[in-house]
Amino acid sequence: MPRPIADPLTVGRVIGDVLDPFTRSISLRVIYGNRQVTTGCELRPSQVRNQPRIEVGGDDLRTFYTLVMVDPDAPSPSDPNLREYLHWLVTDIPATTGASYGQEIVCYESPTPRMGIHRFILILFRQLGRQTVYAPGWRQNFNTRDFAELYNLGLPVAAVYFNCQREAGCGGRRP
Repeated sequence: MPRPIADPLTVGRVIGDVLDPFTRSISLRVIYGNRQVTTGCELRPSQVRNQPRIEVGGDDLRTFYTLVMVDPDAPSPSDPNLREYLHWLVTDIPATTGASYGQEIVCYESPTPRMGIHRFILILFRQLGRQTVYAPGWRQNFNTRDFAELYNLGLPVAAVYFNCQREAGCGGRRP
């Protein structure tokens, strides 16, 4: 008898550390350059320097979504005292479009982990209406659960994450 496949969001501790269990109901594609992000994949900082292309599913054009990107491992996985660090926030994304059609209310900050392997999580929420979500006043110690509760976003409708660590050979002393 085949064993059930473990949810990568649970295996990667995204469920638990950042999100409560949810059922994915909308497609979310995240593409850096020509590489689509698959949950748990490894990307280098040089690959994620520029903001990704985001494609959102759905079918009702009157439905809008909020995209949140956080790093729960900042500044290091062994001491995540800035958890969660907000890297990007886009609201009012119409269904069947992408983040470029929404309102970027916290600009994209490219991942530059200094120590250890960091998880970068992109989470999609369904909004109750347009212009109902606002920017927080800070990036560090952002809390996705509290943010979702504040704006009545409910549970996520989709999420994906990738792992990222410092480029090999970066930093250190030079001769």
